[in-house]
This record gives sequence, C-alpha cells and structure tokens, in this order.
Amino acid sequence: MSASGAHPASPHADGAPAPHDDAVPRVGVGVLCLREGRVLLGRRLGSHGTNTWAPPGGYLDFGESIEACAARELMEETGLVAAVMRCGPYTNDVFVAEARHSLTCFVMAAVPVGVAERREPEKCAGWEWCDWDALPAPLFQPLVTLRETGFDPRRFAW
Repeated sequence: MSASGAHPASPHADGAPAPHDDAVPRVGVGVLCLREGRVLLGRRLGSHGTNTWAPPGGYLDFGESIEACAARELMEETGLVAAVMRCGPYTNDVFVAEARHSLTCFVMAAVPVGVAERREPEKCAGWEWCDWDALPAPLFQPLVTLRETGFDPRRFAW
C-alpha cells in the first residue's frame, strides 16, 4: 500500500486491488423467475458473494446466447423450465475485494409451475420464492444495483 492507501499496482484511485493480468470483465446472467408476483432467490455458497441472496444464474459461455445461458443455468441450478423468457435490464458491478468485474444481464422468466430443487448444494443453501418488497438480506451485489435503479420485475413489459 502507498501512503495514500491505494494499492501500488492499482490503476484505481480508491485503492481497489489490481486485477490479474488476464482479468477482464465477465458477462453474468441472472434469471429473475416470476411466479404469482414473487421472485426465486437462493443463498449463495462457495463463491464471491457467499451468504448473499441471488437469483439463479452464472457466467455466459463462449458463443452462447443470453437466453440459452439463462435456460441452462435455471435447469442446472433448480430443475425448473421457464414458460417464457425475455431479456431485461443489466447491471455493471465491481467486486473490489475479489478483484472481479461483472456485467450482469438479467433475464425475466415466467415460471408458473414446478418445485425449485437444490441441484448444486455446494453453491446454494436453498431456494425461496420472495416478495420483491420484502427480499431477504443481504442481497448479491448485482441484485442490490438492480433494485437501486427502481426496477420492479412485477411491472416488466412481456
């Protein structure tokens, strides 16, 4: 650390750790599953954002469409299949402590039936349908950023 408190190798005035030489922003996909006005959230385990609440999702694979990634992640993590999916808003988040930068594309998914299964127990403590006005805390940073914009999935234009 320098006298100013900034990391000496950091290009950031706020002292954020410098990313690795191969670090680039990654594209994440968050699936906002809607059922009867509620959204599906799980408590994250074993990754950045541990113990925060987040929708199903993950990183976009090379050559994959955002919608295909959303469908894949939804199935891999919960066993659910969306009746309808539409691309929604996005957020741009820097995880300073982990030296990560993610652009998260949210996909709106109507999921009228099915039980969310805990298919990746090492990554998620369990799934809950939550009221948008009373979400559990703490939330995963991209979801915090999305809420700060005033976005409300219940008012999404399908």
